Amino acid sequence: MHRESQFGCLVMATRECYHCKEEIEEGQPHDCWTTTEENLIRDLSEDLIDAWERLRESATALGEQRIYASHHSIMFSREACYFFVRPKKSYLEICFFLGRKLKDQRVRMAVQTSKVKFGHIIRVKHRDEVESPITDWLKEAYEVSDKLHPKARMTTRKHTKPIPSKKRVR
Repeated sequence: MHRESQFGCLVMATRECYHCKEEIEEGQPHDCWTTTEENLIRDLSEDLIDAWERLRESATALGEQRIYASHHSIMFSREACYFFVRPKKSYLEICFFLGRKLKDQRVRMAVQTSKVKFGHIIRVKHRDEVESPITDWLKEAYEVSDKLHPKARMTTRKHTKPIPSKKRVR
């Protein structure tokens, strides 16, 4: 789609993306939500890249999972996401999900995200911080993630507790 500028030249019509504020030519595909791990970590300091590599290595050692970038985060998922990392300029923000609320000075915030799940936010600035208890919490999050997933809870409920039939009252 073309329009004429104030100087009589033909120019492409554009629109501004609501999310990323980028100017996009009308009719052109745009997906600002698509990103990669590399894009999210490329501007990190050397210390943060070392911390990221150790964190990713620790997570992949836990077992089979899907690791993918989504908007501003790198997600680690089994049936559901059990933790994610938001790379920031001066730290890595890590959010992991457990079936209990932690009380620890490293936990900056803990929020109940469902009836059975709590999200915990911590910050890591250096590779040496990616050790116990943080790696223990990530392992626990990995191990309980399928149990805390709504589909898993429904399946468990169906097999362990029969639902009584309802009788009609006349």
